[in-house]
Amino acid sequence: MSGPLRGFADSLASVDALPTPARAVFSHYGAGGSLELAAIRLQRRVEAEIEGIVDDAYTDVEAALADEFGRESVEFAYDTKLTLPVELTLAHVYRRATAAAPPGVDPVSGRRATDPIAKLRRRRADGVVDAADLVRETRRACEVAELVVVALLDGDMRDAINDGEYEDFAVDFELASGDRARVAGIAQEVLQAAVQEQFAAFPDSVRAAYDAAVERSEAHQDRDPRFRELMSEAVAAAEADTVADLRNGADTDEVDAEAARDALREEYKHPAFEDPPALFETAELDLPYLLTQYGRVGVIYHGMVEMFREAGVPLSAEFERAVVLSIIGAQIWLDDVDDFAADVREGQLTPVTAEYLLADTDAAAYDATVSITEAYLDAAREAAMASDAPITGIAVEYIRQDGEPEKLPR
Repeated sequence: MSGPLRGFADSLASVDALPTPARAVFSHYGAGGSLELAAIRLQRRVEAEIEGIVDDAYTDVEAALADEFGRESVEFAYDTKLTLPVELTLAHVYRRATAAAPPGVDPVSGRRATDPIAKLRRRRADGVVDAADLVRETRRACEVAELVVVALLDGDMRDAINDGEYEDFAVDFELASGDRARVAGIAQEVLQAAVQEQFAAFPDSVRAAYDAAVERSEAHQDRDPRFRELMSEAVAAAEADTVADLRNGADTDEVDAEAARDALREEYKHPAFEDPPALFETAELDLPYLLTQYGRVGVIYHGMVEMFREAGVPLSAEFERAVVLSIIGAQIWLDDVDDFAADVREGQLTPVTAEYLLADTDAAAYDATVSITEAYLDAAREAAMASDAPITGIAVEYIRQDGEPEKLPR
């Protein structure tokens, strides 16, 4: 389509009255992405499949809870945002297989049109793609997706329990004091058992990829006390500056205050990788907070991609980079912005709280947060285009459009 149409689409992306998904599609197209209605329909299909996987996992949890609490039935819910990368990956595989399939063949459902026209088109079609191979790949991808979803839920629940955070574990009956922790423990145990059972259907290398990702994620979590210390010291530095201002520049511990900010920059905002992941381009290694946020959320989704690969589902480095960078951007733009006030109260260091400690003014911190987010999302968009992944490109723009930066001081 023409440049004017892309410009019009870009204008529509900024119309707040439009639903966020629609603005995301317009933003993706306006930035140069392809507009594929078939791909959007595939994404909806995948969303329903992933929702079904989650529902099936929770059905087993509900049965265990009903038994534990002596109830006829239980409805269980656990709020999570972890499944988006799995949806993007499965949709990418489905789209790739659909594009390669002979005419009249749906490699996702395995159906083959048998009407005379479809048969004629298949005979005339160029290429030697085996439809059966495509069907096997999509089914294998769906099997891996089920394993990954349950593993992600298990890991997320385990982290919540370790942190004593039980509020996201919901049931449809009144709980006595302490019972929510019981609910959490039972839910996590059920999912952990399901993960172990599902691993039996895959090569050992799939489990190894998962274990490696968990190990690297836990190593990052082990640094949380140091990150809290960095934040505490930076808060003290900010308070020292405020005291100095009130005293009209009277002597304060200014050197220590600057040292605290330097430590925050060096250890949290701009630390260097000892062994940079081959995943990232040279320019991307200069992104602020890349090392810490890769450890925080990126390694888990690197592990997810490796699980698909080890199970025989190929995924390009560009696609993996698009997923990882978009999820880091989403973590900052959606979660950290939304949780800013609570994170400040609780002493939780994130890129957003860090910027408000490093910047001279709230306005400068706000602008830095926006700029950093844009850098991640722009890099993710470029990687999505390079990997021919329009669904991921639309997801990047959804993240961009769905943020609420007005919650931040400025």
